[in-house]
Amino acid sequence: MIVQNLKIPADQSAWWFVFSGNQLLQVESTPGVIQACRQELDFIHPYIADAVQVGHYQDSPCYLIDFNAEEPQYPSAELAGLRDLLIKVDIELFHIAARAWQVALFQRTHRFCGQCGSATNKVDWELAVQCHVCQHRCYPRISPCIIVAIRNGKQILLAQGKHHKNDMYSTLAGFVESGESLEQAVHREVMEEVGVKIKNLRYFSSQPWPFPHSLMMGYIADYDSGDITPDGHEIIKADWFDFDNLPHIPSPYSIAGQLIAAAKEQSDR
Repeated sequence: MIVQNLKIPADQSAWWFVFSGNQLLQVESTPGVIQACRQELDFIHPYIADAVQVGHYQDSPCYLIDFNAEEPQYPSAELAGLRDLLIKVDIELFHIAARAWQVALFQRTHRFCGQCGSATNKVDWELAVQCHVCQHRCYPRISPCIIVAIRNGKQILLAQGKHHKNDMYSTLAGFVESGESLEQAVHREVMEEVGVKIKNLRYFSSQPWPFPHSLMMGYIADYDSGDITPDGHEIIKADWFDFDNLPHIPSPYSIAGQLIAAAKEQSDR
């Protein structure tokens, strides 16, 4: 649930997701989020009119407060990125934080109409903005992506992208192109990135991924043919790895980590 144009009671206990730049304000007791009543948080008062409710957590409402480029001042708090939050909190709280970030990004990037350049206004009854000059309406951007775990007996194909840190290897992924089905995107991305063909493609699960506004659709496939040949642009290294001897891989909170675990489980059957 996402609700704008709120009247938040001063004494209502709530969870607050406070963004500055692309980072969240966090305190040690509750990483990435602050639990308090509005009246206890003087520093958010100049921004409270633009607060957005982005869900519920433990029976209390969750609100987004966006400082944009300004840095909030709050005792014993620091700023941290969403990726840091991924390993510190439960998956439900991470998903709410991810939703809050995508709403904040939408509001920042749609202050003006992309059609005529006039200022936009928030729509009261849904998460959208509208230009009252040309009537153009915009909704939050969602970018569909595929991600696939490729099995070959007791091995899995893992790759290291140019943006991966700490020598991490992961499954292959890529954006869906216009006019393309999800399945076509999987086959194309695998061929483009590592030069192999796959078969027995089956859907696994999906996950919203706020980096910055992706929706990941996960698949598991079996190797068919071809030699691994990294493209050298998106993929730097790729190889087959035994399930019992995997390199540094993504968190089990991520769909990539879940795909790897599911592929291993299928190989054990």
